[in-house]
Amino acid sequence: MKVLIVPDKFKGTLTAPAAAAAIAAGWRRPRGRDTLELLPMSDGGDGFGEVLGELLGARAEVTVTVDATHEPRRARWWWEPKSRTAVIESAEVVGLAQLRGRKYDPLEVDTFGLGVVLQSAARAGAERCLVGVGGSATNEGSFGLARSLGWKFLDRQRQPIRRWTRLTNLERLEPPEHRLRFGELVVAVDVQNPLLGPRGCTRIYGPQKGLREVDYYPVEKCLARLAAVVKKSLKRDLGRVAGSGAAGGLGFGLCAFLGARLEPGFALFARYAGLEERLRGADLVITAEGSIDRSTVMGKGVGEVARLCGQAHVPCLGLAGRLDLDPRRDSAAVALARQRFTRLEGIAPALATIEEAKAQPGRWLTDLAARMAAEWAGRQRH
Repeated sequence: MKVLIVPDKFKGTLTAPAAAAAIAAGWRRPRGRDTLELLPMSDGGDGFGEVLGELLGARAEVTVTVDATHEPRRARWWWEPKSRTAVIESAEVVGLAQLRGRKYDPLEVDTFGLGVVLQSAARAGAERCLVGVGGSATNEGSFGLARSLGWKFLDRQRQPIRRWTRLTNLERLEPPEHRLRFGELVVAVDVQNPLLGPRGCTRIYGPQKGLREVDYYPVEKCLARLAAVVKKSLKRDLGRVAGSGAAGGLGFGLCAFLGARLEPGFALFARYAGLEERLRGADLVITAEGSIDRSTVMGKGVGEVARLCGQAHVPCLGLAGRLDLDPRRDSAAVALARQRFTRLEGIAPALATIEEAKAQPGRWLTDLAARMAAEWAGRQRH
């Protein structure tokens, strides 16, 4: 058989390329004669740069910048000179994963360092820039990013605002003398939440970044004022646009200050990977992620791979670190998952506990893939 392996990352434990390699190693144990094609994927979050860079044949570059807490950071980005395309992953610069184990104030972190990387890409001659914004530690509407590019945020006395938590005093925006521009700037968003409102970035994703419930109102007030001034000054009404709340408002800010276009990250990956054509050429597809749950079938990459497999009439196996679909709690999601996937299986609870799976994710994923390959071989014989 020709088997296409298309995993996403196992967040916090395995990158998408590492997951693909582990699945391939396990599958080969009982089915060494199959032809395996490895295609790691990303929907715009952690790993986006490496995945898209590989698809484009781009080389990794390094820019000295700062992380979300303004600590020095050597951040990678990817450059393909023939097409003059840059690939930038915000998680490489201002990612939440970089701050694990460190004490920080979520009201103090910002996106300043990402602007430094964007300027590096522009200096290299980038005409097209692809930016994956998932996985950020920030929730400030791109205030830091804009400041790093030379934008000034002024209050009623025309005094500069230097902290985003003072944006309630914002009266006007002053653009830089030389504005950073790309011929095409595409933002890969991994969520469709707006900047503002009950489904906005603050209430939905703020807790992951350390915001407390008591912070919601003042933070939302800051972002609402920013959106109002952007609407008035730049004639761009973006506060409730789907995806503007991605990465704590990076979707909003890249559109407002750099004229970006938002696009679902999986769709961007699928286009550059020629995914639909690859699916049609496969006898079997294996996709995977850290947790397969109700969100998997609500637009996430793994669920979308399965949906496309259904359209192409190709069987699709879904592997996970943890299989978390409860028919009593998630009846609609379970029904949809059963419709899309030929088979679903998780390391936990099938082979190991969650703790064991996280401690040795590569080993257990390899074992799970070997088990699925043996079952598939038996199914074919019968």
